[in-house]
Amino acid sequence: MEEKNKKFKIVTLGCRTNQYESQAFQDQLKQLGYTAAQDGEQAEICIVNTCTVTESADSSSRHSIRQLAKDNPHSKLLVTGCYAERNPDAIKSIEGVSHVIPNAEKENLLAAIFPEENLPEFTINHFDSHTRAFVKVQDGCNSFCTYCIIPYVRGRSHSRTVPEILNEVQTLISNGFKEVVITGINVGDFDGGVEKEETPVRLSELIRLIDAVPGLQRLRVSSIDPDEVDDDLADAILNGKNTCPSMHIVLQSGSNVILKRMNRKYTRQMFFETVDRLKMANPDFTFTTDIIVGFPGETDGDFQETLEVMREVKFAKVHMFPYSDRPRTRSMLMPNKVPPQVIKERKQTVLHLSEKLAFELRNSFIGRRMWVLTESMDSNFPNEITGHTHNFLPVRVLGGHFESNQLIEVDLIENSAHGLIGRPI
Repeated sequence: MEEKNKKFKIVTLGCRTNQYESQAFQDQLKQLGYTAAQDGEQAEICIVNTCTVTESADSSSRHSIRQLAKDNPHSKLLVTGCYAERNPDAIKSIEGVSHVIPNAEKENLLAAIFPEENLPEFTINHFDSHTRAFVKVQDGCNSFCTYCIIPYVRGRSHSRTVPEILNEVQTLISNGFKEVVITGINVGDFDGGVEKEETPVRLSELIRLIDAVPGLQRLRVSSIDPDEVDDDLADAILNGKNTCPSMHIVLQSGSNVILKRMNRKYTRQMFFETVDRLKMANPDFTFTTDIIVGFPGETDGDFQETLEVMREVKFAKVHMFPYSDRPRTRSMLMPNKVPPQVIKERKQTVLHLSEKLAFELRNSFIGRRMWVLTESMDSNFPNEITGHTHNFLPVRVLGGHFESNQLIEVDLIENSAHGLIGRPI
């Protein structure tokens, strides 16, 4: 194929770890002389990075594979990710798929079609379409929650080394990124990738080292369990130079009965203690979370306890997942399944309440002056741009000519269903 036709397309489903990995594929392909195919263009190489966390994720993965195969009939179509790990035969049966790559071989994915090439390193130096860069520090999980298939498809927890991570952060900053988000499947398990006889590196140590990288302006931790936010990690985040007063702390359920059946390692009281400790140290601290509705045996009372936690914390954002059986998980065999209609109703209740509470949270910041990192523009509104404050409140900035990836100080003058409205100072 001629040089000018060296095009690729990548579709990513699921978590930030998948987003990170897809960016690494993209950076590798660009170093090999490929460019991203635009709408309507045929691609020579197509990659789908799948997810299997819910039935809906499985369905979306299959749809994306079929759509790419249909739109790019002459491409090499490579499929990887958690659905590919769990059900490779189902993917191989889809016409047009040329390679199915298990998660364990993900970093060598391109070797399937470039076996003789000296491939670029599997790391990132950009994060296209984002002004915040995700940096994967860990993969896999040892927790084996009863509803979760991730340990089976991602394997046991393993971490990258500190020099690897710091080098990647430095590269991203030198390429203009102001904000870095530490991500992984279970970042609380981070140990620095050391050998068994060596002393593990604590996540708090990593945070302090990244925080000291020259040029960094914002640092976030993407997702962590409340019991993993110990005093040292809280100190690293609360007292860092560039660490943001916002964390994604996973709830899943506000009921201790359900948390125990989920095999979660914390209670609702521990969740509150973690939130209260951070909030007391910095009243501007905000939280986002994950919630599962309709777990087997979840009663109306259990569900109400989840709503109570939502009302108490007032999350800036809630990622809501309706429960669905996952093969090989213990919850699949549990009795007292919640009827689909009840799950649907609880889903809507959580979505509506989360929007209401997030609106109330944002209202409390009207009249404040805060810094916004600009992110995206709508061509229909050239004098506006959206972004987030350091504590992850969405803001629409009005009245100026802006570019993405700028830090702008604004007066927060109004609230809306989609976020705060600010005017540049």
